[in-house]
Amino acid sequence: MAAADGGGAGMGGPSIAPLAKYKLVFLGDQNVGKTSIITRFMYDNFDKNYQATIGIDFLSKTMYLDDRTVRLQLWDTAGQERFRSLIPSYIRDSSVAVVVYDITNSASFLNTSKWIEDVRNERGDDVLIVLVGNKTDMADRRAVSVEEGEDKARADGIMFMETSAKAGYNIKALFKKIAVSLPGMEVSPP
Repeated sequence: MAAADGGGAGMGGPSIAPLAKYKLVFLGDQNVGKTSIITRFMYDNFDKNYQATIGIDFLSKTMYLDDRTVRLQLWDTAGQERFRSLIPSYIRDSSVAVVVYDITNSASFLNTSKWIEDVRNERGDDVLIVLVGNKTDMADRRAVSVEEGEDKARADGIMFMETSAKAGYNIKALFKKIAVSLPGMEVSPP
């Protein structure tokens, strides 16, 4: 079975390689849409009846990219303060931290600094961090500008994207952006 790919690297068909697995931990204040982003990505669905995550939830999804396949392990954390003590252990072995804020709630944006600091304390620079401004479907109530999000991401040396889990806006793009940026997935520059 070892020579199932025809023997040559990339010759005679695709190589059979173990599925690369990456742990993504979702962080952010309560009610910013962490669970909704995951639900939209997993099931292309939005549940308007909000139910707070209790502790930690886990889901897994395989993504098929142009030239490889990856399994994303999605860890959805509770935003409530009473669960904060659980979170460092989930950050510790993650490949990606997705820090979510609600664009209509400036406090949730300000609190991203603490979430990012928690990630840096546990993982240093050995983690991909993505700042996500969610709820763009409520732009008429926007309290945090796109530029503020971009500026923060630039200052912290992290990725940035805005989404709407409700409308499905940029959800697939977010996960594709993450997948192609994972360690070992980067396209080498020309």
